[in-house]
Amino acid sequence: MTESVLCAVDLSNGDHDVPVLKQAARLADLDGAQLDVVTVLPDFGESWVSGFFEAGFHDKAVAEARARLEAMCETALGPDRNATVRHIVATGTAYQEILHTAQEAGTDLIVIGSHRPDLRDYLLGPNAARVVRHSNCSVYVVRP
Repeated sequence: MTESVLCAVDLSNGDHDVPVLKQAARLADLDGAQLDVVTVLPDFGESWVSGFFEAGFHDKAVAEARARLEAMCETALGPDRNATVRHIVATGTAYQEILHTAQEAGTDLIVIGSHRPDLRDYLLGPNAARVVRHSNCSVYVVRP
């Protein structure tokens, strides 16, 4: 029985991940599982890079991402369902943060979309492929 479902979405793709989110909600609802939705902001990388941004930039970016994530969930799932969703904004490398969030939340199932495959990643996008390869729980890949 699934108790926790983690849905990974990329806000930079606009509404492209709405079908992924809806599928994750359907799968969570089958078992009455908790639905967590995560988006990952890129890291500044080297500490010297952060010097090019104004103070508080990261906090503003996280707040904006959280607002966009909550709005996306409310639009896709409705306000009642969205009220039970845990919205998570992480910073770092997408696949690493998705896996870390899943481990911390005790996730039983990760739902992720496949995006823009190129020749070497023909079947899955690079982040989805890494999540599938390295996850300790089941991964459901949605082709939006």
